[in-house]
Amino acid sequence: MEMIQEHPDAAYLAADDVVDHGHPLVRETADALWATAGGDPYAYAKAAFEFVRDTVAHSADSGDPRVTWRASDVLRTRTGICHAKAHALAALLRARGLPTAFCYQLLADDDGSNAVLHGLIALRRPGAAGWARLDPRGNKPGVDAQFTLDRERLAFPVRPELGELDYPGLYAAPHPAVLTALRGSADRPELWRNLPTGL
Repeated sequence: MEMIQEHPDAAYLAADDVVDHGHPLVRETADALWATAGGDPYAYAKAAFEFVRDTVAHSADSGDPRVTWRASDVLRTRTGICHAKAHALAALLRARGLPTAFCYQLLADDDGSNAVLHGLIALRRPGAAGWARLDPRGNKPGVDAQFTLDRERLAFPVRPELGELDYPGLYAAPHPAVLTALRGSADRPELWRNLPTGL
């Protein structure tokens, strides 16, 4: 899939109230992962991806009712849905100067019903041209997302026959419809009702 860069390069390094990569917890986590990676950008990106994928529980898998959306809160509570986990990973990557975009898929149940927007990120390939999509959602039986920059290993390959699709946009900030749902939901059951069904 050809991805479309929506903004100038610098926008994919920006901090805001969602991707708060200046927050002490984000910086501390990034520093620890950077040291583990030996200061290598590729190794750091892989370590950050695996950290978010494996140590921040997807709240639907764990049964946690809390709704998180700010990167530092996701890292503090170690819980969040796909969008929240994407925010945390973007903050960690941007904290070390790695351009990171937000991407979206439209996914559905096996019969094509209950379409919902799924969030992931794209990383500007360290030392190479182009972007690579990564999905830190969290693995479970039937879901095996991996860190690869040469071929995608996402949590959910789309099924066009069911109306699923990959949105090609590379967004510098989380989509406003996603943030409205996350910020306006008191718990995960309410969030499920509020999540957008498309862009």
